[in-house]
Amino acid sequence: FCFQSTCKPINYCIALDDLGEDFVHKHVGHEPSGKGVNELTLNDRGLPHNPMINSGAIMTSSMLKPNLNIADRFDYVLNMWKKLSGSHRIGFNNSVYLSEKQTADRNFALSYFMRENNAFPENTNLLEVLEFYFQCCSIEITTDAMSIVAGTLANGGVCPTTGIKVFHPETVKNCLSLMYSCGMYDFSGEFAFRIGLPAKSGVSGAVLLVIPNVMGIAIWSPKLDSLGNSVKGLHFCEELIKKYSLHNYDTLIISQQSKKDPRYHRYQKENRTHADLCWAASRGDLLQIQQMVASGINLNQADYDGRTPAHIAASEGQLECLK
Repeated sequence: FCFQSTCKPINYCIALDDLGEDFVHKHVGHEPSGKGVNELTLNDRGLPHNPMINSGAIMTSSMLKPNLNIADRFDYVLNMWKKLSGSHRIGFNNSVYLSEKQTADRNFALSYFMRENNAFPENTNLLEVLEFYFQCCSIEITTDAMSIVAGTLANGGVCPTTGIKVFHPETVKNCLSLMYSCGMYDFSGEFAFRIGLPAKSGVSGAVLLVIPNVMGIAIWSPKLDSLGNSVKGLHFCEELIKKYSLHNYDTLIISQQSKKDPRYHRYQKENRTHADLCWAASRGDLLQIQQMVASGINLNQADYDGRTPAHIAASEGQLECLK
């Protein structure tokens, strides 16, 4: 399948790594637009709202190796995708590219609107940038390869299968922040609320899902909802979050027993919690014990020797904790 909008976070990362945050955000904002993905609108500085909508993606495309000819620019981006995917084969769909080019009236309008507001870097060749953007959207990939790309983002910019550092961690942090708030078209706020993970969707039916420090997931199912997101892709994300405590704020609910946490071994989390509680009891850290009790921790759980936190507090003379 073709990248379509899933190319946007990667182009943004490349621009950040090559040019730095100050330069990139001199020409594109980092706020949700509250508008449609191809809405003819700019922020109060006359810039595209963020790199995850069409105007912002065109803007970041204009920053990628502008001194190279268009063929070499495309090869540069293609090679970055190969590094991100652990040297998987990355293809190109010419018919999709021609279709993108033929139905690009809104993208042309957005580009001329931005040029009217002097949003582009100096000496930008607008027609070349649009050609390049259409090409980026038409690159082909498999779910296997894209899952490694997602894994590279989850791994702070280091490809998990090759160990090659592709992006700086700061770049990935900025990208994931924008994917979290702006990555799912007009469903972004709802997705952040319900799923709580950075993601980017594309109208090819792709969803690039990142679980930081855990894993990357690629989903492809081409039936789209009214907002342009994969119907089954969203359903998968909902079922994933129901079963596993992967939502960004599930860590606040320590006592949540209905979900599994894949980051821990079966008994690791329980043992770690008990060890923390015993350590607090031995040190007389009453506040820590109160916080753990408030979060639902059972004070009567014992270790392999049958010792509870009360035993530890008594043996260490921590009277207030024992009470």
